[in-house]
Amino acid sequence: MSRDFSARVLPDVPVTALADADRPGEALDAARAVDPGAIIDLLDGSGLRGRGGAGFPAARKWRTVAANRTDVLPSTVVVNAAEGEPGSFKDRAILRADPYRVIEGALIAAHAVGADSVIVATKASFTREQERLQAAIDEIGRAGWTERVPVTLVTGPGEYLFGEETALLEVIDGRPPFPRIAPPYREGVDEVFEHRDDTASGTGSAAHVEMAGPGDATVAPPTLASNTETFANVPAIVRNGADWFRELGTPDSPGTVVCTVSGDTERAGVAEVELGTPLREVLEQLGGGARDGHELLAVMSGVANPLLPANAFDTPVSYEAMRAAGSGLGAAGFIVFDDATDLVAVAAGISRFLAVESCGQCRHCKDDGLALAALLAQLTASRAGERDVDEITHRLDFVAEGARCNLAAQQQVVVGSVLQQFPELVAAHVSGAAVAVEPVEIASIVDLVDGRVVLDDAQRTKQPDWTHDAVDSGQWPADRLDDHRAGTS
Repeated sequence: MSRDFSARVLPDVPVTALADADRPGEALDAARAVDPGAIIDLLDGSGLRGRGGAGFPAARKWRTVAANRTDVLPSTVVVNAAEGEPGSFKDRAILRADPYRVIEGALIAAHAVGADSVIVATKASFTREQERLQAAIDEIGRAGWTERVPVTLVTGPGEYLFGEETALLEVIDGRPPFPRIAPPYREGVDEVFEHRDDTASGTGSAAHVEMAGPGDATVAPPTLASNTETFANVPAIVRNGADWFRELGTPDSPGTVVCTVSGDTERAGVAEVELGTPLREVLEQLGGGARDGHELLAVMSGVANPLLPANAFDTPVSYEAMRAAGSGLGAAGFIVFDDATDLVAVAAGISRFLAVESCGQCRHCKDDGLALAALLAQLTASRAGERDVDEITHRLDFVAEGARCNLAAQQQVVVGSVLQQFPELVAAHVSGAAVAVEPVEIASIVDLVDGRVVLDDAQRTKQPDWTHDAVDSGQWPADRLDDHRAGTS
């Protein structure tokens, strides 16, 4: 992209055997030969940030888990490979191209935090990725990598919330993907959007953290759960050093990031780019730019960050620059919209996706989310008035109240950004001047073939109760699937 570099996590040619990997096991041997704290210090010096969406400093997370391990119950390292963010295909691209470096990175992490096992969690529907992962696990087992630390593959459901860290841990424990109130480690939900500058830079507090203390058998030990791409970066950092990692990227966002571009562009694509590359260049190189006869209007990183208008496309692809521009980098899955797409219909599609995927543990998230989706559908059909727009604003204020995960807050920031940035489109629908349209389809990417994405067609028929029955039962998933809850928030 901005300058040539050798692939760090996404090789051009898939690695089909351990012998063909980039110096396989060298980093793991080097890490196991030194004190675990030295590995965390090295990671700290590299400035690696989590690639799952929040951009949280990886070393800070590792250090906290290591400091709170217990001799009574062992810690675990979990690779979050349950990619489901709309617009993102980067984790599956990495796993298809080179699962070995991901597993090696997780085993290095296990040494650093004192974990005795590694679990790779992915969706049962990811059959191609499962085959590659299991083959890699078997091969590294024969090579002796897992004699002390076994690696296990766990599969789970297709729900969006399966990718949420605490919900993923629930699935590993044999329960539905319902986010926990007290996770083993994460930023406080209430602070993510209020203090994004502080938490992203690593200086903010980590609220709502409950850890197992040394020798405390009454609480589960901390689990280190991180994204596929995060672990994929670790072996090369151990081999080459922190300064090498910082040769690319920006001071606050060092290294590379694997981006996905889809939507209203000439083609879709996935590629590794240097952090700090202008967004416009990423869209051009991966997506081929605007379609003939059309003009790009906005881009959205998954369904977790505000839309970024076209006049901000020169923004560098980095955590700090995207945040300063009023959006966020997220998982770097960029969905592009042009002048043929009604952005109010985009808001309606996003709202429906989030409302359907809500588990229902938090009643405002589910009730207000579904109400928002219905109101926005009415608006896109040009059958809504000013009172309905006021009701949308009111519902947005309350949808995240008492939320135990970020899903409801995504309704606020993403849908809110459309209403705030494009008020003329809202007004046109209210007045009847805009053409009535259906909500835009928002769904996870199932595959990317020959420059075209295949979306999850099952999202069209998915009901709020997580069934695909013709008639919704009216029950929320948390009530229908789970009978062990202590209460709702």
